[in-house]
Amino acid sequence: MTNPEQLWADGQLLALDLESTDVDPRRDRLVTASIVTITPSRTGGKPQIETRNWLADPGIDIPADATALHGVTTDYARTHGRPAAEVVEEVSGDLARIWTAAVPLIAFNAPFDLTMLDAELRRHHGRGLDLSGPVVDPICIDRHLHPKRAEKRTLANLCQHYKVRLDQAHTSADDAVAAARLAWRLAKAEPERIGRLAPRALHNQQAKWFREQQRARADDLQYRLGRLPRSDTARIDRLQQQISDARAAATAWPLLPETTAIPTRRLLPPRPDGARRDGPVLLSEMGQLRSAA
Repeated sequence: MTNPEQLWADGQLLALDLESTDVDPRRDRLVTASIVTITPSRTGGKPQIETRNWLADPGIDIPADATALHGVTTDYARTHGRPAAEVVEEVSGDLARIWTAAVPLIAFNAPFDLTMLDAELRRHHGRGLDLSGPVVDPICIDRHLHPKRAEKRTLANLCQHYKVRLDQAHTSADDAVAAARLAWRLAKAEPERIGRLAPRALHNQQAKWFREQQRARADDLQYRLGRLPRSDTARIDRLQQQISDARAAATAWPLLPETTAIPTRRLLPPRPDGARRDGPVLLSEMGQLRSAA
């Protein structure tokens, strides 16, 4: 970004959202995916919005709880969905084509979506996701700006708080558009702290914020663990696993380590699985990062 007064949100934006079979991004499977490209008008009119949607046959049954959220049943996915291998190849290909150092990728709760896409690529194609540009995650930013916010930070709740339109929650296309609107609103509301940061710098800041957030969560859980009676073994085991997960997650952003599954948008039990990374993913460490156009 060459103009220090320019907000990254005024340039081209890219947004991603996935819906899935469950909440473990490394173990569970992709069901729907949407990529939204927002290109500002040169004449000051409405931006051009292009949306591409995919429906995959995940190859496993879709639990009823997941269907209740995104509306896709196992039978529907098997009848109308395309093979998951084809879908993840096309989604990653579209991202590689548009996502650059100058065009940030917006994803609400980015560690879930990007880790799932990475896992699906490894499962079907033997390669990981190429992080070819910076990531903007509205929930990570909001947690940093307002750490004491009491309400749950769902996409719907944050859209309501920031007066951002969300047409139909848990459809990947509408969620992606809403995440982009939310990121735009945060950039406009906080130009000094968020909007005028270069996308590369904002990405690296979020990696640090996420690390701090997960460590603080682990410390809070550790305090709660110390107050439990020794006889409550079930809750002790659960808190110990959550503490381990939070500390592991603090080592990596926006791709979660394979040793953890952070609870995400769905109120379903997480299932840990997988290898860890050595530290937060900073764009200065990415050899694959493309230069700005």
